[in-house]
Amino acid sequence: MLEVKNLHFRHQQNGADILKGIDFKAHEGKMTTLLGPNGSGKTSLFHCLTGLWSLQKGEILFKERDISKISPAERAKIFAVVPQDHEPPFPYEAIDVVLTGRVSHVGLLSSPSFKDYRICEEALEMAGISHLRNRIYTKMSGGERQLVLIARALSQEAPILLLDEPTTHLDFRNQVGVLKKVRDIARKRGLTVLMTLHDPNLAMLFSDEAVMLSKGSVFCSGIPQKVITEKTLKEIYGMEVDVIQWNGMNFIYPRISA
Repeated sequence: MLEVKNLHFRHQQNGADILKGIDFKAHEGKMTTLLGPNGSGKTSLFHCLTGLWSLQKGEILFKERDISKISPAERAKIFAVVPQDHEPPFPYEAIDVVLTGRVSHVGLLSSPSFKDYRICEEALEMAGISHLRNRIYTKMSGGERQLVLIARALSQEAPILLLDEPTTHLDFRNQVGVLKKVRDIARKRGLTVLMTLHDPNLAMLFSDEAVMLSKGSVFCSGIPQKVITEKTLKEIYGMEVDVIQWNGMNFIYPRISA
């Protein structure tokens, strides 16, 4: 389990806090989604988790161990990150992109072993894209690229998967396909998945837990159907919506005047 406790972050020592006492938990085999408007602190929180930024106060606990100050090499064996966009400098084949996920396991000045290649092949299969093994990454569709990045993250063999707005550049079909694949992998492999999303409907469909952020603080958290409501969306986004129940699910519709 990943637990964030009373996390504070600011850019300057005497500046205002960007993150203000963030508290939440993310569990194994579950999808936890961070929701909130631009500027609410989602990306800042990810930067603190991955060690790009140093928090001023609080704890990041994994299996009850504070990992907020561990080395980048150690952190790479705990967190695997899927960015919202990635443009490699060279036209690598998919297998080579996935192989970069093994960097934290390959010794300095060493070459990838047979084991590393086997793990990458398994990651491609897990992501359902073995047939793309030798395709040029830069010539793939957005959905295919995102699945390659997911396979790369899986090849790290890290227990926590961080996805930063994984559906941003995808069409409707690929948004659903990618999130369904991530959910299936999380359940099958017992991964802890933490992701940021902009669309509350996608969060409602695919999340086990939702953490709603507002102005650098946790506004509320819990089961999506209970915390993603007309009231909370109005408070956080400043807009009127209707939440409609259909076939056992909740769907959000913005109120748009004629």
